[in-house]
Amino acid sequence: MFDVVVIGGGPCGSTAANYLASLGHKTALLDRAGRIKPCGGAIPPRAIEDFEIPDELLKAKVTTARMVSPTKRSVDIPIENGYVGMVDREEFDEFLRKRAAKKGAKRYTGTFEKITRDSSGTTVHFRNHENRTVEQLKTRYIIGADGARSNVAKAEIPDSDKIPYVIAYHEIIEAPETTGKYDPKRCDVIYDGTISPDFYGWVFPHGKSASVGMGTGHHGFDLKTATSELRSRAGLDKCKTIRKEGAPIPLKPLKRWDNGSDVLVAGDAAGVVAPSSGEGIYYAMAAGQIAAETMVETIVSNSPANLKLARQRFLKEHGTVFNVLGAMQNAYYKSDNRRERFVSLCHDVDVQTLTFEAYMNKKLVSARPLAHLKIMFKNLAHLTGIVSKEFT
Repeated sequence: MFDVVVIGGGPCGSTAANYLASLGHKTALLDRAGRIKPCGGAIPPRAIEDFEIPDELLKAKVTTARMVSPTKRSVDIPIENGYVGMVDREEFDEFLRKRAAKKGAKRYTGTFEKITRDSSGTTVHFRNHENRTVEQLKTRYIIGADGARSNVAKAEIPDSDKIPYVIAYHEIIEAPETTGKYDPKRCDVIYDGTISPDFYGWVFPHGKSASVGMGTGHHGFDLKTATSELRSRAGLDKCKTIRKEGAPIPLKPLKRWDNGSDVLVAGDAAGVVAPSSGEGIYYAMAAGQIAAETMVETIVSNSPANLKLARQRFLKEHGTVFNVLGAMQNAYYKSDNRRERFVSLCHDVDVQTLTFEAYMNKKLVSARPLAHLKIMFKNLAHLTGIVSKEFT
């Protein structure tokens, strides 16, 4: 009998399992083999510090972000006094799973099938990848961290299928040396309706490789053709393709994260991805940590009512940032005209400073009220067209 079965071994599930096992709780970590999530791989300094990410996992240290408009004008935003670390998800996720196992979590490889309950307790059924048999794990509680469109959430959480998604697709390629278009220390973010009609495209360096991709919520949009065009524009069309991956990314947290008795979802399964940016690694790990801490309280008190506290705690810390980013996406991602204005707004030094302070530290900075007021008026001016979208 396990105290907790964690379903899903990505950054969220592995972080939760690591914390639970480190405190001596009998923990199982169930994950599918060979699954690599499409991801730009960016992790900010706070994630590196909070979750003790070793330097050797960082494939690149990015010091500049370039925003590119629909008319191909660009703004380079320096990352002052720091960097953003870039990881390869195949290596990064396995490191997290192994770390949890070293703390005592028991690893299982297989595909989650269902949850059943009887007088003896709760049982997780999964199909073992090695022998194709269905096996069972008895447990008191479950954390569902099985990603977007989670099967755990679908089975246990009401209305879990009603949140919006974008489909992300990227190609991992062999990276060239520094060229006129590619810089191994720069992330390029492309706001262009031909690349993505409602989100953005990206070129993110990973040391010897690079991630080139895009996301969209428009059904029928050709993701592979758009990515091919993006590679051509970036001068990367001749580079060898290592692998191709695609997956849904949720854009809004679920209204409920628990079933009131024995299941709590977290990370992508709970809809925890930042709007506008699509950033997920840090927030997945933060959600996994909060889910595990809440689960410990639930186990000790034997009170399933505590499970609802996980959502409250996460949104208390990160909800304001999510609301601001959601409003920005709704305002600027609707058309190329607005995307052009958004990139123009990024030219402002105050916007650059406050944006990266918020990204690096994962909270809105309140120490500069005049700058916030200035940005608010500039934002309104750009949206209403009072100012020109030309750079000033």
